[in-house]
Amino acid sequence: MAATPPICDFGWKAPDFTLPGVDGKTHSLAELKGETGTLVVFICNHCPYVIAIADRLARDARELKALGVNVIAINSNDAVNYPDDAFDKMAPFAAKYGFDFPYLHDETQAVARAYDAVCTPDFFGFDRDLGLQYRGRLDSSGKNPAGPDARRELYEAMAEVARSGTGPREQISSMGCSIKWKAA
Repeated sequence: MAATPPICDFGWKAPDFTLPGVDGKTHSLAELKGETGTLVVFICNHCPYVIAIADRLARDARELKALGVNVIAINSNDAVNYPDDAFDKMAPFAAKYGFDFPYLHDETQAVARAYDAVCTPDFFGFDRDLGLQYRGRLDSSGKNPAGPDARRELYEAMAEVARSGTGPREQISSMGCSIKWKAA
């Protein structure tokens, strides 16, 4: 089922975390934060919205890194009921789409809850001090291929954060599959 996150709560501070990555290492937000900004994105392996944007996310992450913005992807989905999102399937997914940023596993879903993540993809763009500046979408394509004139909203917003420390006041929420929460 499609879900849409709320609008940006400017200045909201990023909760810290320590999670295992597909590279076999454990990573913390403090260690991964970028010099000029940090983008935390909740994704998974099976969501058609994520699959549709994965190559563009990888492209934007490479270009943002040159601006001092680091990207961190987190998979928080329930892998018992959604086995395609299992930890052992994350590394092949990351390799397929050329992710050169950490792809982390939130097995307990505590990080997704701390961020109030709603869907995959759900983008949280932070400034150098980890204050929220962007909670919008990658672009207007949704789960369709991006047209040649699709504006790179996420990239433009995070480039603005890298330059000025503030995100755009006009933002359009991302849309994607709801986070697959474990039964209580």
